[in-house]
Amino acid sequence: MNGPSPNIKHPMAGFPQVCFIKNTVVNPNIVIGDYTYYDDPEDSENFERNVLYHYPFIGDRLVIGKFCALARGVKFIMNGANHKISGISTYPFQIFGNGWEKVMPQSGDLPYKGDTVVGNDVWIGYDCLIMPGVKIGNGAIVSSRSVVVSDVPPYTIAGGNPAKPIKERFPPEIAAELEAIAWWDWPIEKISQHLSVIVAADVEVLRTCAG
Repeated sequence: MNGPSPNIKHPMAGFPQVCFIKNTVVNPNIVIGDYTYYDDPEDSENFERNVLYHYPFIGDRLVIGKFCALARGVKFIMNGANHKISGISTYPFQIFGNGWEKVMPQSGDLPYKGDTVVGNDVWIGYDCLIMPGVKIGNGAIVSSRSVVVSDVPPYTIAGGNPAKPIKERFPPEIAAELEAIAWWDWPIEKISQHLSVIVAADVEVLRTCAG
């Protein structure tokens, strides 16, 4: 057996609050990897409601890797939330028209942080808020109700408001090796064969399995 199909919405029979969201997201600027799930008893299929201010004319993307675990209430603020901050007022007069459009910001006036990218095998806890342009590395963990305003390194536990590194899960050289091994990119047959190693902590054995 090679685990559940990555192409079904609800991989746990009788438990619809867990959803493989690759199969429900329709926005082309939201890219989700295989086996990444969202856990929410209030419509787990509608993960897109948690991606806020994501306007197509801005063009920024939310990219989430494979085998990520997203807890209920995880939200992503995208670049469309930004207001011009270089002037005296930050109020968006222009969006209301009726003559106010004359102060429409020019290209480059609005802060733009780029794509928001979550790596592979990332666990994001309950009610977290991820700000625009943040990069969360492979194997990272973000604790519940954190507000992530800056990048989280691979295999790092981060938390708080604003979120700060709390603990490295592995020494830097081991974290780098795990990223190079990239077990999440193995064929699913190989992942299934070596599950006991992947969920253990012996990197040397994992290295051997990687071949």
